[in-house]
Amino acid sequence: MNMSSLNDFLTEAGVFFLATVDGDQPKLRPLGAHLEMDGKVIFSVGDFKDVYAQLKANPLVEIAACKPNGEWLRYTGRAVFETDPKYAAASLEAMPNLKEVYNDETGHKLMMFHLEDSKAVVIQVMGEGTPIDEAAKK
Repeated sequence: MNMSSLNDFLTEAGVFFLATVDGDQPKLRPLGAHLEMDGKVIFSVGDFKDVYAQLKANPLVEIAACKPNGEWLRYTGRAVFETDPKYAAASLEAMPNLKEVYNDETGHKLMMFHLEDSKAVVIQVMGEGTPIDEAAKK
């Protein structure tokens, strides 16, 4: 899977939606934080948020994003948390406003994850889905 194309799509969309489950109830929330690093697209959530507990309990997720032209992306997989602090540091450098929430004073930590066993499909308005690798060539 072409991670640069996936990262570019998410950047152009601006806001994307992460779907998790809480027991048997789906939960959906808007996110915008992501970065491409070490051949992965890395996402972040706060360690004090319900979404983090949901991801730990059931790591199967789906991300949906839509560009202004109506083209949209479905990215599914299994969330795997990163243990190397370099990912959180890079995220905080890219989005310095997050340092107000995630710091030693608050005690909150930014938990970084990427998706494994994943599939990304780009879908045209009223069209069929195309794997991200093929969509990037168009």
